[in-house]
Amino acid sequence: MLKQRVITAIVLLAILLPALFYATPVPFNMVALVLIGAGAWEWGRLNALGQGGSFALGGLCLLACGLSWYGGLLAPPSRTLWAVTGAVWVLAGGWLLRAGVAGWPRIPKIVRLVGGLVALWLAWLAIAQARVIGTEFLLSVLLLVWVADISAYFAGRKFGGRFSKGKLAPSISPGKSWEGVWGGMVGVVLLALGWNFFGGETFYSRLARHHDVPLMVLAVIFMAAMSVVGDLVESLIKRSAGVKDSSALLPGHGGVLDRIDALLPALPLAMMLYSF
Repeated sequence: MLKQRVITAIVLLAILLPALFYATPVPFNMVALVLIGAGAWEWGRLNALGQGGSFALGGLCLLACGLSWYGGLLAPPSRTLWAVTGAVWVLAGGWLLRAGVAGWPRIPKIVRLVGGLVALWLAWLAIAQARVIGTEFLLSVLLLVWVADISAYFAGRKFGGRFSKGKLAPSISPGKSWEGVWGGMVGVVLLALGWNFFGGETFYSRLARHHDVPLMVLAVIFMAAMSVVGDLVESLIKRSAGVKDSSALLPGHGGVLDRIDALLPALPLAMMLYSF
């Protein structure tokens, strides 16, 4: 399993990094388009759409992203679009976690399919717009989510259960602890403060420049919290579907949705904060 994970990670980095640092956003946005299309195919399977229907859903997602690209939606970011998207993620994410695993099947299937399709389209639009803004800007957003996840993992292993009586969401993801969440928040605050100190055109520097450092700190804590929401929502859906991974597309890692679940809310929220 470890060998598979390492090989898959190396292959992904070999594709993503040259595309990310290419002189124009086109290669990276194309790679992101393929991944999001695969995520839409997985979404259909998780919602019992069938093989043909899942491929059709993936095709619809690719079409929506492609039309957005062709229609010139990659720049400039729309304040209204991202404000509405951010509000929906906060409200819907909270409602889904409160309803729990049992609440997911009670949502009409068409609502689940369309909701997932829209969420994936918006995630692609957000990451494509972020790449148009700048490589360093996009990288700072991606690293925020990755550092939150890594910090949460190690803090949870080291301190899990020492300061809190219960797990974060035992019926959805029994392994996650409150200490892990707090550790993730500490990690992103240190990342933001450190990167802002050394300068550069990042997500953090824009927040600090326009809204001061204290608000930047609150913003990255909020995004770390919402990345956890994205992770838990996908875990809830997989548990409802009775599967461990969203697919086996990425050997050793599961599926595409397993790798981008925390990014689905974080990317639109980053664009919302940027547009303000």
